[in-house]
Amino acid sequence: MTSTAKAPQPSGAATAHPEHLGHVIFIAAAAAMGGFLFGYDSSVINGAVEAIRSRYDVGSAALAQVIAVALIGCAIGAATAGRIADRIGRIRCMQISAVLFTVSAVGSALPFALWDLAFWRIVGGFAIGMASVIGPAYIAEVAPPAYRGRLGSFQQAAIVIGIAISQLVNWGLLNAAGGDQRGELMGLEAWQVMLGVMVVPAVLYGLLSFAIPESPRFLISVGKRDRARQILDEVEGDSVNLDARVAEIEHAMKSEHKSSFKDLLGGSFFFKPIVWVGIGLSVFQQFVGINVAFYYSSTLWQSVGVDPTDSFLYSFTTSIINIVGTVIAMIFVDRVGRKPLALIGSVGMVIGLGLEAWAFSYDLVDGKLPATQGWVALVAAHVFVLFFALSWGVVVWVFLGEMFPNRIRAAALGVAASAQWIANWAITASFPSLADWNLSATYVIYTFFAALSIPFVLKFVKETKGKTLEEMG
Repeated sequence: MTSTAKAPQPSGAATAHPEHLGHVIFIAAAAAMGGFLFGYDSSVINGAVEAIRSRYDVGSAALAQVIAVALIGCAIGAATAGRIADRIGRIRCMQISAVLFTVSAVGSALPFALWDLAFWRIVGGFAIGMASVIGPAYIAEVAPPAYRGRLGSFQQAAIVIGIAISQLVNWGLLNAAGGDQRGELMGLEAWQVMLGVMVVPAVLYGLLSFAIPESPRFLISVGKRDRARQILDEVEGDSVNLDARVAEIEHAMKSEHKSSFKDLLGGSFFFKPIVWVGIGLSVFQQFVGINVAFYYSSTLWQSVGVDPTDSFLYSFTTSIINIVGTVIAMIFVDRVGRKPLALIGSVGMVIGLGLEAWAFSYDLVDGKLPATQGWVALVAAHVFVLFFALSWGVVVWVFLGEMFPNRIRAAALGVAASAQWIANWAITASFPSLADWNLSATYVIYTFFAALSIPFVLKFVKETKGKTLEEMG
């Protein structure tokens, strides 16, 4: 005898407002600390690049691999985090990530060889990958539906704040060490302290994970319905029919289609066309060279004659611009739409990158760019970061979360995210060697990809603003 499962009665959760919104905000902010560590760890290496080159006497190619190797760990962590979280829970996953962050920070601060430093960066990268997946997933599962979008934006905000704080801390430590990345500080070289300071936010992340509840969705999946009801009561409020809400979640989990890699195959070129569009968005987001601004900006400014202390300050101001642009994107992404923002950002990036390429084409005079070109390069770098942050930095993730049909969404998002890590690695690993070859030509390459993103968006990317996920096909 067979029976068809009926959809549960509406629970009222979609429009409910929690009585203790402050508690819900605390939960989301605590989970977003993983994003803060993501941003902090991604950017903190910026302050150590030249010191590592000097300490271990390595060329640009080897140095680039040490900087970029963390991204290999990121890819592995991101690929495995979902499965780990489904087995042991979201909170345990966060705690594992916090422990790995802490161990990586200590190991990176006290390396005895270059390969040892590379190993600890892989460990830290694995933690970043886990945090980048678990944070948004946990917030989406715990946040009341009426607040999900705003609370979900905590993750991206935490990433850009982490980048800015790491640059500010690096600048402060460099000043304390007399402007020398290898100057003595607390019995170590300054760059070692920069990497070791990450212990503080890593431990805080771990402690906060003990203060927030497990995801109701996970608890229901392992049969702990009563505990799930308690947490739903805390975060969604008394106005919600809790029994109906639990039944709603159970029904959604049973009816979900577990997408697989096989579901993505089809079309003329291996993947379905929509999957290639997602891969294209991910690749363009990285191939404009945005991570050069966060991994290598101090090195870049020093290479054209800027004083090390000033170069760290410029890196910090770039991070502030990154935050401003991200806030602009969060305000306008639902008003203007995703596609117009992406196009505006692409045009702005072409202008910023093109001006940087022009400025860097001039020969150095006494080890410095001519005054006019120096100022143009500095302003253009900030323009580039601003236009990236108010567009592609946020919009790509919004697109990837919305553009795929329900039946392939999870698998397609996984492939697109993997493409993003690989593209990130390619840019990060290649920049030092490309810069040694021709810094101006390197920026011409990034300008070319920014320009190419315009026809790509116009021809292949469809607007998703105002559409339900079910309308995606």
